[in-house]
Amino acid sequence: MPTTSYRQALNDTLRAELTRDENVILLGEEIGIFEGSYKITAGLLKEFGPERVRDTPIAEEGFVGAAIGAAMLGMRPVVEIMTLNFSLIAIDQIVNHAAKIYGMFGGQTPVPMVIRFPGGGGQQLAATHSQNLEVWYAHVPGLKVVAPATPADAKALLTAAIRDDDPVIFLENLSLYNTKGEVPDGEQVAEIGKAAVVKEGSDLTVITYSRGTVIALETARQLEDEGISVEVVDLRSLRPLDRETFCASVRKTSRAVVLEDDWLSYGIGAEISASLMEGAFDYLDAPVRRVAAAEVPLPYAKALELAALPDASDLVRVIREVLDDTSFSR
Repeated sequence: MPTTSYRQALNDTLRAELTRDENVILLGEEIGIFEGSYKITAGLLKEFGPERVRDTPIAEEGFVGAAIGAAMLGMRPVVEIMTLNFSLIAIDQIVNHAAKIYGMFGGQTPVPMVIRFPGGGGQQLAATHSQNLEVWYAHVPGLKVVAPATPADAKALLTAAIRDDDPVIFLENLSLYNTKGEVPDGEQVAEIGKAAVVKEGSDLTVITYSRGTVIALETARQLEDEGISVEVVDLRSLRPLDRETFCASVRKTSRAVVLEDDWLSYGIGAEISASLMEGAFDYLDAPVRRVAAAEVPLPYAKALELAALPDASDLVRVIREVLDDTSFSR
């Protein structure tokens, strides 16, 4: 199985879908001649031409609205917004139109489009360019929200998103672009809304997604040397949310920690904690714990930014606290 980067997996998938379906088009700022701020669209303008790979003005509300109209007329647009933070300019189009048109028109007009959001902290881009706003979109019925953690999932979930008849928010954490992993050859289409147990364990479950999955796997390997068996559940999809998979895991391990890059208050971790109260309460030996970013606008200074973002040491500390509180014997 070939090894490739997360960035290349996205590029390869866009090329494959542009080749497979002439209704697939790309829109976004500097995705053509400049090949994208993060080079995800490298080579695609030259290969498919300006009719299908379109540079847009710096006007997020305008080109997201144009993509919605194109989707309603049978195209399958893939929009790149330069950063998740700029999506706030287009949030009315996304939340009030893309998400609602299918229901408001009695199911007569699907809106098959993908909006790709590079984002997340850790790149010293300062407070207004380093946000994790996934919960804003995961809150909205009518949208699907996916957050792949590996190159293989980047390929399989982007393929699924482009072929889906609903608008899909596709989250790409900037820190993952240069990560590498095995990616199966040939067509791979993931099931949107299905989580994965990416490491089995018996003592505690870590539930996470995107960059958090990389941290959780690193932590699980570290704790194995101490005789602690951690199971890791990668959500992969934030809406629909696969409650059954993570509840089943916690019913097995009896302990749960949620890891997310976003702020703690009202976040994905809160939703998962509530779901565990409904689906696994009788099996819990300890309260569900959450590890998240500090409740501050993310600082520019590197040392302060790293201090604000959750890392493996934070996760290890909380896991040990949960195990100690339940008299875990190593």
